[in-house]
Amino acid sequence: MEIKKSPKADLESKKLTFTLIGLVISLLIVWRVFEYKSYDKQTVDMFERQVEVIEEEMVEITKQEQPKPQVQAPKPQVTQIQVVEDDVEVEDIELNAEVDQNEIIEEYVYEAPEIEEEEIVEAEIFKVVEEMPEFPGGAGKLLEYIGKNIKYPMMARESDIQGKVFVQFVVEPDGNISHVQVLRGIGGGCDEEAVRVVESMPKWKPGKQRGAPVRVQYMVPIVFKLQ
Repeated sequence: MEIKKSPKADLESKKLTFTLIGLVISLLIVWRVFEYKSYDKQTVDMFERQVEVIEEEMVEITKQEQPKPQVQAPKPQVTQIQVVEDDVEVEDIELNAEVDQNEIIEEYVYEAPEIEEEEIVEAEIFKVVEEMPEFPGGAGKLLEYIGKNIKYPMMARESDIQGKVFVQFVVEPDGNISHVQVLRGIGGGCDEEAVRVVESMPKWKPGKQRGAPVRVQYMVPIVFKLQ
């Protein structure tokens, strides 16, 4: 007949085993804790030693001053002075600066030379020449020009002034009219009007003497007559 074990008896036999296993686990845990603390302490000690070594190895760095370049002062130039011996004779130069107070010093007056003015000599005026001057177109055109341009002065009209005004002028070698003047007038503004008309005349054909144009004196009578 087979003997049957009860479950309670089986648990009792295993209780001791479980107790031993738990004890072993507890011992392992305690050992691990102590080993970890020892490792931490060694690590801290090693770190502190490294810091001390680094502090000891730190070298103080100081700024090195560069030496200033030395400037050499220029050497003073030595001037050699030649000493003259007393035996050498030196001539004294006397300056005669005496002035006689009674002596009169004349002032120099600059006189500018006189400039002689050149006299302008006018060419000779002829009264009669080989070829007399002529109004453009002849004597008929001259009378026509005077009749168209003459204006009877109002004063002469109111005063009933009539007559001839003799006007003298010079025909230049280029045909222009110059030196206009009244030889005999009648007044009342007629003289001034006759001069105005003569001065406004166009260029004449100049007179000639020996084939060359010359200055010629000419006279024209201008008639003022009321109608």
